[in-house]
Amino acid sequence: MSIQPDNRFVDTEPWVDGADLSAPERAEFDAPSYVLIWRKFRRHKLGLVSGLFLLICYLILPVAGFVAPYTANERSADYLYHPPQEINLWHEGRFIGPHVFATTAIADLENYRWRYDIDTTTPMKLHFFCEGADYKIAGLIASDTHLFCAPKGATVFLWGSDRLGRDVFSRILYGAQLSLTVGIIGITVSFILGIFFGAMAGYFGGKTDWTINRAIEILRSLPELPLWLALSAAVPSNWGPVAVFFIISIILGILDWPGLARAVRAKFLSLREEEYVRAAEMMGAKPSRVIRRHLLPNFMSHLIASATLSIPAMILGETALSFLGLGLRAPAVSWGVMLNDAQNLASIEIYPWTAIPMLPIIVVVLAFNFLGDGLRASLDPYTS
Repeated sequence: MSIQPDNRFVDTEPWVDGADLSAPERAEFDAPSYVLIWRKFRRHKLGLVSGLFLLICYLILPVAGFVAPYTANERSADYLYHPPQEINLWHEGRFIGPHVFATTAIADLENYRWRYDIDTTTPMKLHFFCEGADYKIAGLIASDTHLFCAPKGATVFLWGSDRLGRDVFSRILYGAQLSLTVGIIGITVSFILGIFFGAMAGYFGGKTDWTINRAIEILRSLPELPLWLALSAAVPSNWGPVAVFFIISIILGILDWPGLARAVRAKFLSLREEEYVRAAEMMGAKPSRVIRRHLLPNFMSHLIASATLSIPAMILGETALSFLGLGLRAPAVSWGVMLNDAQNLASIEIYPWTAIPMLPIIVVVLAFNFLGDGLRASLDPYTS
């Protein structure tokens, strides 16, 4: 009785001299680095969702006026402290499309508050792609077309109105243009200073390192919040909102760079002894080229993750200064300015929707932190 060999587990392909048997196993790692980073990042679901959310937020910023039904400072004197309104689709069991109901303000003299009666008998359909107040797309192109508008005789306060009858939803959209941008400008200033001084200290060492380290220690020893307040109070009160915005962004960036400079210095101290750095120096490469072409690329993953984790601190710093009345001021609109208008606790107790501006701050800060965690995990080759 002969036993027939089982060829199911036998490679029938002819042998090729010099073939790499480990090629199939290594194919996963032969992809470009950005592909490997993306594969790892998309497994971090919370970071991926946060990144998509922040991308949508920043894409909306240039067209905030189109999405908002009102302008930032448009007032409705007959609708002070109007509660949030619902967008209804059905009326008396019949689908009629998006609509609202007219409301009438009544002064409640017993409880000293505004109360609104809703006329549910007459649905009023919303208008889409309608003409409204003028605004500028990306601050450049004038337009008066809005995504949706309230019908005549009614309002569409999705998140209610404030003490002056201004739409909270529209003001949050306009406020995002400043509150989200201040972090980008601040982190740019911080990175320019932090990378420059950190690279100088880490690469050259000696007296340069000693001088920069002493400056960093002095700045880090100063109490942060009082220093913010002092610098912000020094801004002239007659300056326009745009000038104040850029000054606040620069102040936040200037006070944030020492931490990054120390991280860059520590990394450069270890990298400058590597063989490829020594080889570049022996071939006559200037220090600026060595830093730009050989040292910084090896540190870029940490810089990207650090940026996403530092932007929330910038946003919170602007919010704190504006809330205290030392940052952006009216008529500029930011989330901090809106919270400054709503800091009356008695009003918040009666009209809780005036505190809604704190919600986008919480959500955006959490999204940046989750995105930073995801990027740090995907850019670090030693994490699983």
